Amino acid sequence: MNVWETVTGSDLTRDWKAFEARAEALPADYRAAWGQIKVRVSPHSDFTGRNLMPILDGVLGLLEEAAADGQSVHEVLGDDLDGFCAALTGGEGARNYRDRWREQLNRNVAKKLGRLGG
Repeated sequence: MNVWETVTGSDLTRDWKAFEARAEALPADYRAAWGQIKVRVSPHSDFTGRNLMPILDGVLGLLEEAAADGQSVHEVLGDDLDGFCAALTGGEGARNYRDRWREQLNRNVAKKLGRLGG
């Protein structure tokens, strides 16, 4: 990956299109699960989403392998899709982008208040 691709995000666009092409080859119930997984892990993304690419690649690989083996989505992901996604992103209560931005805002405000009060 070169600097231009990193700056423009064209590498992410290319990877995302490849993920979606792979997902289109899955059976309908697997595609539906893929769509739900994308939605549920996206709050745990960094600003660019680059941190989720390896996770989503692994999940898509798992779905492809399970579909090829003839397993049902339920057998692979279980009853608790929210729990599955939480485990992917670091467990229940894992920090997401809102948490990181809130912490940064609080630090910045505390610095400003410290300068004004001191």
